[in-house]
Amino acid sequence: MNTKTLSVSPLPTLGIHSSEKPTLTRYNPRSRNHSLKLLSSTNLNFTPITPTLREICQDHVPHHVLQRMQEIGYVMPTDVQKQALPYLFSGRDCILHAQTGSGKTLTYLLLIHSIVNAGKSSVQALVLVPTRELGMQVTKVARTLAAKPDGVDGEQKLCTIMALLDGGTLRRHKSWLKAEPPTVVVATVGSLCQMLERHTFSLETVRVLIVDEVDCIFNSSKQTVFASASIPQHKRFLHDSVQQKWTKRDVVHIHVSAVEPMPCRLYHRFIMCDTKRKLQTVLSLIQSDAPESGIIFVGEQSEKSKKAGNAPSTSLLIDFLKTSYQGSLDILLLEDKMNFNSRAASLLEVRKGGGYLLVATDIAARGVDLPEMSHIYNFDLPRTSIDYLHRAGRTCRKPFSDNNCTVTSIIVPDERFVLQRYENELMFNCEELIP
Repeated sequence: MNTKTLSVSPLPTLGIHSSEKPTLTRYNPRSRNHSLKLLSSTNLNFTPITPTLREICQDHVPHHVLQRMQEIGYVMPTDVQKQALPYLFSGRDCILHAQTGSGKTLTYLLLIHSIVNAGKSSVQALVLVPTRELGMQVTKVARTLAAKPDGVDGEQKLCTIMALLDGGTLRRHKSWLKAEPPTVVVATVGSLCQMLERHTFSLETVRVLIVDEVDCIFNSSKQTVFASASIPQHKRFLHDSVQQKWTKRDVVHIHVSAVEPMPCRLYHRFIMCDTKRKLQTVLSLIQSDAPESGIIFVGEQSEKSKKAGNAPSTSLLIDFLKTSYQGSLDILLLEDKMNFNSRAASLLEVRKGGGYLLVATDIAARGVDLPEMSHIYNFDLPRTSIDYLHRAGRTCRKPFSDNNCTVTSIIVPDERFVLQRYENELMFNCEELIP
């Protein structure tokens, strides 16, 4: 059985550009040379015009999926799509290593549609995700892409997508898998393992395996796609992927913007204050910035703080903002200890549109797509540079937009050297704000 593995991290049209005026020769009927010289070839430069996403996919992805893709608004490919899709369509295993918001999800969904047969009643593609929130997001995009296009008649069978995520009803999923297996399953590791242990789910028919946010989770075999915005020591990871047989030996590493881990449109800054002044500082920043929407990232409560009976920072911050913030943005909360329904409700409110301030732990930092986000505030400094990258990656998620976005870290003086280390590791400059 041949299976592709992907990890997540057409012919050109020629355009004519001339640096000089073209050479024009008048036609002379008495001349022995009757050729009409219009342009001097020495003055011509030929540059390829970027093919559309449909042109890249047209020989591989079903027509109704391409039509649906255009209806949604996916027209021009992002960098990762231009570079990765030709390799993926050729059957190569790949590691997609590109900025957050760069289009990795659509890339591997198009691969899935190029391989699976919706007419077969079997699970043919598996997408592994680290969190329920990312799984819900991937499922939504997958179902939107797999929907029937407008104006298409007939009984053509479409791909079905199952979300097998933590907090779901496994009994209902078991019935679905037995009655008519879905074409694609988006799963968290915990729920997948439960179904495998109960022998209600089989990997035998899986032809494509996608591992999203691969530096958090990974699995072996099949056609593998590892995708992430951050793969520390990626050369070592590539070596291990082959040695441990997670991928085939000819795995392709698509590393987009290798020199620039974060979008160039991100403006980084920091402000120093005492711990007691942090609440007032973040309030002042929000009032002066007037963000369209923003996330305020808070660190997890330490065990020492829990034992002392202190309230978590998220609760303190939410209570403070609800009493002190006078703006029009809605105040929402997303943290690990919330139950699944509460977390889903918070994300639903966020995606309804309109401005909001989301107070969140790092559960919101991985893969969650919030394209209207303009400002990120680090109320607590992230633990690592990789965590900083993923927090910052919640903004600037529109690849073709020119709008600038801002990441602000609120630090105590002793944390300055930590932020400088992140600057060196991620190659960005952070400007100090003077209160």
